[in-house]
Amino acid sequence: MSAQPDVGHIGELLARVDTGDEAAWDELVERFAGLVWSVARSYRLSAASTEDVVQTVWLRLAEYCNRIREPERLASWLATATRHEALRVIRGHQRMVPHAEFGDRSDSTSLSIEDVIVDGVTLSAVLDAFARLPAADQQLLRLLCTVPPLDYQTIAEMLGRSIGSIGPSRARSLDKLRRLLPTGIDSGGPPARRGDGRRTSPTDTH
Repeated sequence: MSAQPDVGHIGELLARVDTGDEAAWDELVERFAGLVWSVARSYRLSAASTEDVVQTVWLRLAEYCNRIREPERLASWLATATRHEALRVIRGHQRMVPHAEFGDRSDSTSLSIEDVIVDGVTLSAVLDAFARLPAADQQLLRLLCTVPPLDYQTIAEMLGRSIGSIGPSRARSLDKLRRLLPTGIDSGGPPARRGDGRRTSPTDTH
């Protein structure tokens, strides 16, 4: 029988994550990434939607880590959160009106940088916010905005990280970016994706 994760250590990691400790965050991701991915994949979503579910779950953990009173149940909390998010995505897909021009690659519901850039004022605000991000977050987001896009395996190798950490780190970096935006720029929820497939990123202006 496999040993149970050290409850006291998990509680300590959660407390450190709440203070912004990246090392603690990385350790939690390494411990539980396999669980979250396994639950998300069990719902047979598209690859893009599965990534979206996983990223959202990690973002929820980052938001609510200081409210988890039973660290020994963190695995159960993550599994339940993944299930709820997967079902939410499935319900959203059932309500979608299909459009022939939208293929599987553009059918992601994840909120990305280009989703919040809708006009010149927003672009200026995003560029300013991007410049205030830590260097590690800027580097990750630049790699995620390349054209043609790099896959997670390549990005992980370039950054010296595990592939399972890229999605959660992307979610946290985008959340940091949103928090730096002026009030009224980000509505707090994902707007409709543009239908022309074009990408705009903070790195496009230099």
